[in-house]
Amino acid sequence: MTLRMAVLGAGRWGKTLVRALGSVAGAEVARVVDPSDEARHWASALGLRTSPEARAAFEDPAIDAVVIAAPGELHAPLTVAALGAGKHVFVEKPLCRSLEEGARIRAALLASDRVLMVGHLMLYHPAVDKLRELVRSGELGALRYLTATRVNLGTVRTHENSWWSLAPHDVAMILALTQTLPVRVSARGAAYLNPSVEDVVFAHLEFPGGVFAAIHVSWLEPCKRRELTVVGARRMATFDDMQPSEKVRVFDVGPEPTGEFGSFAELVALRHGDITIPRVSHAEPLKVELTTFVASALAASSSRSVGAPSFDASSLSGIDQGLDVVRVLEAGQRSLESGGAAVALGEA
Repeated sequence: MTLRMAVLGAGRWGKTLVRALGSVAGAEVARVVDPSDEARHWASALGLRTSPEARAAFEDPAIDAVVIAAPGELHAPLTVAALGAGKHVFVEKPLCRSLEEGARIRAALLASDRVLMVGHLMLYHPAVDKLRELVRSGELGALRYLTATRVNLGTVRTHENSWWSLAPHDVAMILALTQTLPVRVSARGAAYLNPSVEDVVFAHLEFPGGVFAAIHVSWLEPCKRRELTVVGARRMATFDDMQPSEKVRVFDVGPEPTGEFGSFAELVALRHGDITIPRVSHAEPLKVELTTFVASALAASSSRSVGAPSFDASSLSGIDQGLDVVRVLEAGQRSLESGGAAVALGEA
């Protein structure tokens, strides 16, 4: 079977998706939708059908699925329309811009028998798989805190701030590692280039049991950094995505009680052990992600053909996970707008 797909949005990332889908077994890009003449000319040069409006893809019975790579404010209306037209949907992160929009998407999904997958790319990164394994196995000990940095001198956005543009990657990874939602989110930022768009944001997520996470995102830094540190009671691990290899390192270091009485320094000593570099697959995260979506959609189509129950997308980046990320982002946005006041997730 072949999944015939339309890609909605042919900007920089949309073009990357078109190219990547060309190497995914069972996938065929049949149409590219973009209002830009330049983008449609690019797609036409590849031999693809094009249209300026998404309606052409929704009304085409030969299209089985759509990949939404349009600006974030269009994710919700396009997703709802695609599901209503009977198409499987792969929508780039974030799923939507509010929980209110998310409720409409969930209703549309429940009314369909289609697959919905959110493009949280980092969840399909082999290095993140390794971190999950380290946490689940207890090798790091009880989680204490996590820090994430995603900065560079990059593309300046005007339709969304750095929190919504960059932080979804780190929020998704942190939620996957903690396996729970934070109880409170606080965030402060600054808008230097556009008064209404924060170029830099520092956020703090408080989790049950005293675990917390700190996130720093910016597109106004001189050096590109993509780093995640996980600190456990027994060991610590780092993930540096800018390293060409050896992206994950495990540090057998930390404080350790000495059992001696006296000053604090005598009661607690620092342990300096080995640094290990675990083996991590070199599989390309984007190809793993898209292969998962195509396989899920084809399996759902096959199940429907024999009258089986409707198929649900993998929980790794399905509707629930996507909405959890939006829940945190929305709370962080409320905190930004209130000058950094902590926002409980139930209030977002």
